[in-house]
Amino acid sequence: MARDSQAALVALNRFGFGPRGGASGDLVNAASDARGFVKAELARPHGVLLEAPGLQSTPQLGQAAFAYQDEVKQAREAAKAATPTEAPVPPAEQKADNQLRRNLSLNTVTNEIAGQQMADAKQAGATLKPDSMQPGVSAPAAAKPAQPLNVIQKTFRAEALARLQRAMLVDCGFTERLVVFWSNHFCISASKGELARMWAGAFEREAIRPHVLGRFADMLKAVEQHPAMLFFLDNQQSLGPDSRAGQNRKRGLNENLAREIMELHTLGVGGGYTQGDVTSLARIITGWTFAGRKGQLGAPGAFVFNANAHQPGPQVLLGKTYEANGLAQGEAALADIARHPSTANFIATKFVRHFVADDPPPALVARLRDVFVKTDGDLKALATALVDSDEAWKAPLTKMRSPYDFLVASGRLLARVPEDPGFYLNSLNLLGQPLWTPAGPNGFPDTAAAWAAPEGIKLRLDIASQMGARLGPNIDPLDLLEFAAADAASAETRRTIERAESRQQALALLLMSPEIQRR
Repeated sequence: MARDSQAALVALNRFGFGPRGGASGDLVNAASDARGFVKAELARPHGVLLEAPGLQSTPQLGQAAFAYQDEVKQAREAAKAATPTEAPVPPAEQKADNQLRRNLSLNTVTNEIAGQQMADAKQAGATLKPDSMQPGVSAPAAAKPAQPLNVIQKTFRAEALARLQRAMLVDCGFTERLVVFWSNHFCISASKGELARMWAGAFEREAIRPHVLGRFADMLKAVEQHPAMLFFLDNQQSLGPDSRAGQNRKRGLNENLAREIMELHTLGVGGGYTQGDVTSLARIITGWTFAGRKGQLGAPGAFVFNANAHQPGPQVLLGKTYEANGLAQGEAALADIARHPSTANFIATKFVRHFVADDPPPALVARLRDVFVKTDGDLKALATALVDSDEAWKAPLTKMRSPYDFLVASGRLLARVPEDPGFYLNSLNLLGQPLWTPAGPNGFPDTAAAWAAPEGIKLRLDIASQMGARLGPNIDPLDLLEFAAADAASAETRRTIERAESRQQALALLLMSPEIQRR
């Protein structure tokens, strides 16, 4: 039974979000057929889709955001009109300020994100009180914002709650882990602005989830054409220098999206492209934008191709000429990049690093790379090959759970389905992984060293202690250890829990044990 329990521990921790407490029987079910338990979720392709009451499409959310911004603008204008003694801002300064806001560079955004994370972490530290630590209950009145939530905040919290509830309820969590992996691979940041925060959840629901068990090329196209990605990497500002819009506005290319497509989304650093290829791709995808608040090109907030902004003429990319045929030019280029050998190697390496080891076994990387190539980027086949590999089951559980993984695993083990996302959002801010808000377009790090720093471990212990203080009196930690690992638990972990001075302390120690922290 010990070997089966160890396989079950690998199945639930390496591939999923850990076992659920209560009467789920996850560890027992996984022990009977560990690989089959993990792969069962791959047989339910529609199970990865996420629908919940109140969640809206990107265009609907865009229109709501535009309407909210208009209301705020009108309120400010009304307030300004009511205070005539206030010195007006000179037109030249106002124009310069507006221009600065429109042309906010990616570096500036990164700095703003870092500052926002620090502010959020301080706020989280102030609101995470022991009496508010129970996952699944709202924060006490004193911890709630003084002002009513606006539509941007409400939308973000609703999307977060839907994602968290799904992660808590699924049997194993393998497909949800795949969602998290691909969402971080093709990341945006909610701190880019109100539209990014409004669209963060919809981006994942619309561009990531439908393709997690589909083809990489389809996911790539959905991601790069999604308004959230176009907004995050400023492609709506990119104009072909020789296009009608470019000549009229005296503005040119913005290469942010093209560079990240090649460096972070597909080929990878050293993938065989040059700066000239980045510029060519930037020209090819000019005109990829979203309709604005006036809806001149389409429904506000929807993806549109603006022919007036598209660079005319053929373009040479990675040695191949793409003829001037509008939107299809860019779609053809993405399809070819998705099939490039460097893309296969980059994706396979990153996939194995995430699920198996910080130093990916070369043989397993090569095997998954071959699967990616032979199946034309079939991501279900890629995931199946990973689960079927011996390396994925024999490698020790040395990877550190990310803050998100840790919080979800703890909530699952404690059998808590959240009814409010506040505890989790605040904890993620505190632990340095704010939801959908990485500091840069390369996403959150995916190595043990990134999350095992002493300060991070101390913060995890603080959160685990608060959970223990709230829930410990009603839980037997030794019984919970049986749900978590059974006889695969180490003797050291068992002794540590048995020697705890109280149930509260024992629960905190369990949540900080290798059986929970490692995957």
